[in-house]
Amino acid sequence: MNAAPLRTALVEDDAAYRAALASAVMGAPGLDFVGAACDVVDGLALLRRTRPDLLLVDLQLPGGTGLTLIQTAAQELPDCEVVVVSTLGEDDAVLAALAAGAVGYLLKQGSASRLVEQLEALREGGAPLSPVIARKLLQRLSPAGRGPLRAAAIAPRPASAGEVSLSERELEILQSIAMGYSFEEITRQLGLTLNTVATHVKRCYRKLQVHSKLQAVNEARRRGLVP
Repeated sequence: MNAAPLRTALVEDDAAYRAALASAVMGAPGLDFVGAACDVVDGLALLRRTRPDLLLVDLQLPGGTGLTLIQTAAQELPDCEVVVVSTLGEDDAVLAALAAGAVGYLLKQGSASRLVEQLEALREGGAPLSPVIARKLLQRLSPAGRGPLRAAAIAPRPASAGEVSLSERELEILQSIAMGYSFEEITRQLGLTLNTVATHVKRCYRKLQVHSKLQAVNEARRRGLVP
């Protein structure tokens, strides 16, 4: 199945970097640039107007924080993947972004073109992470690790956590997502409207306690709900 280009929007306050990143996105064969914004207010408008497949967002923005955009995308556009592009590499910033629903975190190191190349991981169902960020996360998961991610990794789950009850339709849609189908393809396969599919997906997110497609698939696989 040939995947269609990811409709990509970006929110970045630095004009020079925003232009460089937009140019890199426009030159990437797997991406389709749909617009850019420079602050939270315009970013929210862009997100709702273009409904992108992929949102690239900085965390430090005029008028608020990129976390607002990440959370809005998770709540209103569950088919939209969000990748943070930032100079912030502190643990708190990374963990907050991932907890809000981001599926990747790339530091502004090197050229914008090189950064865009790292987005290819999304095609394989992976998470684009700068090496230093990946190392931080691995350190927190190691036996000597410390902090909230380590605690979450080793903390026992409640007994009822494994008893997630998905409806037949929810499970059918989740399995299709795990196979790499887009929401539009799922609507055609199952004869449903886009709003109906999105509603079922949001219910899956709530039941699995996740914020993105990637997290939902990973959690469903961990629970043995999808292959």
